[in-house]
Amino acid sequence: MANKLRVVFAGTPDFAAQHLAALLKDDTIEVVAVYTQPDRPAGRGKKLQASAVKELALAHQLTIEQPQSFKSESAKQTLADYQADVMVVVAYGIILPQAVLDLPRYGCINVHGSLLPRWRGAAPIQRALWAGDSETGVAIMLMEAGLDTGPVLLERRLPIRPSDTSASLYAKLAELGPPALLDTLHQLTDLLPQAQVQDTQLATYATKLSKEEAQLDWQQPAAVLERWVRAFNPWPICWLLASNNEVVKVYHATVVPFEQSESIAPGTVIRADKQGIVISTSQQALCLQTLQPSGKKPMPAADFLNGRSDWFQLGSRLAAPHKVSHD
Repeated sequence: MANKLRVVFAGTPDFAAQHLAALLKDDTIEVVAVYTQPDRPAGRGKKLQASAVKELALAHQLTIEQPQSFKSESAKQTLADYQADVMVVVAYGIILPQAVLDLPRYGCINVHGSLLPRWRGAAPIQRALWAGDSETGVAIMLMEAGLDTGPVLLERRLPIRPSDTSASLYAKLAELGPPALLDTLHQLTDLLPQAQVQDTQLATYATKLSKEEAQLDWQQPAAVLERWVRAFNPWPICWLLASNNEVVKVYHATVVPFEQSESIAPGTVIRADKQGIVISTSQQALCLQTLQPSGKKPMPAADFLNGRSDWFQLGSRLAAPHKVSHD
């Protein structure tokens, strides 16, 4: 590839923008167009807001395309006219039909935040934490019409630390991904014939997160709930119903030793002091250390209990999960 590699970039959030920034710094790559989702209403005023990728593209005076989809022939022809060698797709959020995947000379490649075929789908970073995986990473794959099913060109691995949240893993993968993408593009013609077909029998799916799912289920072991707290931070944030049925979000929790007995059911408040609020579970107990009442900022348990001690009455049993409406 003596000439510059002609790249069309497609992405939307900050994670994608960090990959675009890396491409713009590489003098062997020419970004001929940037695709991103249409501007969306945001904030209290519901004003249209550009994506992080669009803002970066505007700053570099790049050509920007924002189709609603690629169903029309005109949208496909517009992409074809860029005569791209490759289309790089990072958290774009719009489905690319096979006719689009076939347009670039070398096809379309995607940066995915997991070690495929594990955690195909929408929330791979959160699901790796949620499941207790020991490692994650990024996989650069050649895209197919299926959901994250394409052969893998290159991967980079990353250990998951006991203190990691989805936010910290997201930041680490946003650092890991751009150099992995550049390595792939620099070796593209060599890597394409060696691409590793995914073993579908090993595939797992990272379904979207929901607020309902984030309610703490005291029938689970404390170690599982502690992972949930980290996996659902910064969204949707784990939550519970206090003794007075108020919704409380939980930002930080730890596992504490506790011997179960038939007289103390899971979900029972067994301690509430400045060290934390301790709730029994099916195995050991969970100590809630950073909490957020509705309308307030997250705070340590000691501050939370100041004026709210009746929210966690000793011996009371907290509600089991069921769907409620809350913000």
